[in-house]
Amino acid sequence: MNYLNKRSFYFWNAVITTIVIAFLFWLIYFRETGSGIPENIAMLPALNAFLNAISAVILSVGFWAIKNKREVLHRNLMISAFCVSGLFLVSYVYYHSMKGDTKFLGEGWVRPVYFIILITHILFSMGMLPMILSSLYFGLTDKRKTHRKISKFTFPIWLYVSITGVVIFFLLRNFS
Repeated sequence: MNYLNKRSFYFWNAVITTIVIAFLFWLIYFRETGSGIPENIAMLPALNAFLNAISAVILSVGFWAIKNKREVLHRNLMISAFCVSGLFLVSYVYYHSMKGDTKFLGEGWVRPVYFIILITHILFSMGMLPMILSSLYFGLTDKRKTHRKISKFTFPIWLYVSITGVVIFFLLRNFS
């Protein structure tokens, strides 16, 4: 039984996405936090990079699976990538609720490179949630044509955001 029709899916997708983006924006840029990083969360950026890397690997294997007509494997991998990305989001929110904004202190050539990667990462990640939810919804409700149309954009953006998340971690680790 389909409890969520297409129209209500779009509505709830927009509501959830708006709430998540607004909350993250407030959390990172406007919420006051203490100084320094509590010891119990110092390892979370590395965990977040690891989760992003795992997500990128799962997405890539999932792409391979669908190209090789392994639909059940593809579905399971995409659900796994969604779960790993969800774990990332929980960890990311927790870290930034304690730490706030992270300053990049690198200078010279690396500074504009970092900010170009960061800005594209942020912009793409803002569009990622509704795209992922749409791809999952249409895939799991067997609306293949719509699923394929959306997934042509979702996959490369999701992969880019996952990979650049790892790159940003290493740039912050080595230049800040």
